[in-house]
Amino acid sequence: MGSVAINGDLSVRVAVDTAAMEWTPSPSRTVWRKRVHLVGPVEAGQVTSVVRYEPGSTFHAHDHPDGEEILVLDGVFSDEHGDWPAGTYLLNPEGFRHAPFSREGCVLLVKLRQYPSRARAHVVAITQSMEWKLGDRAGVEVRPLYEQKGFADTVRLERWAPSAGLGGRSYENGAELFVLHGSFEDEQGRYSERAWLRLPPGARHAPTTGDGCELYIKEGGFAYLRAG
Repeated sequence: MGSVAINGDLSVRVAVDTAAMEWTPSPSRTVWRKRVHLVGPVEAGQVTSVVRYEPGSTFHAHDHPDGEEILVLDGVFSDEHGDWPAGTYLLNPEGFRHAPFSREGCVLLVKLRQYPSRARAHVVAITQSMEWKLGDRAGVEVRPLYEQKGFADTVRLERWAPSAGLGGRSYENGAELFVLHGSFEDEQGRYSERAWLRLPPGARHAPTTGDGCELYIKEGGFAYLRAG
């Protein structure tokens, strides 16, 4: 099958409620996915997905050209390198190889082929055991996950307290936000748990949260994204 594109226009803002999407099968048959971004071949393109492993699922051993990023949302994800419970963040650089599986089942946020270069660090972070650090404004706490000299992208978790004074936020190099817990709103909508929001370079918004929320935030990744 040829190349395809899902949300391949990188110049537009995109918001997807992945909780409302239907699961679609992968070649594994016991691994399911919800794709929010895909550019390239169906099974070998650059992709961002929410992925679900059924209990007892296995996946064949494979390499990761241009790297792989995983955030474990629920359950326990495993490979021959370890067992990774909910809250684990993994950055597997180009050249990394593994055969993933899940004994009890799990749900993941996965980004493939968006981290080029073998010079990138291999990151394993058990975020649940990390301390929250003070953010850039009142009511915001941060857990930094990835930043490396020579690369444009950064990844972090942010926790916004209920009714935090967030003010206006701008993303010079673009950003992706994924809601892990709670919800927030901005001028264009409300984003609940497992919503994915992609803001192009230069975007601005003024988010608010009544009950508080926790987010995955990636900035600068547009430098490595392909349009379609």
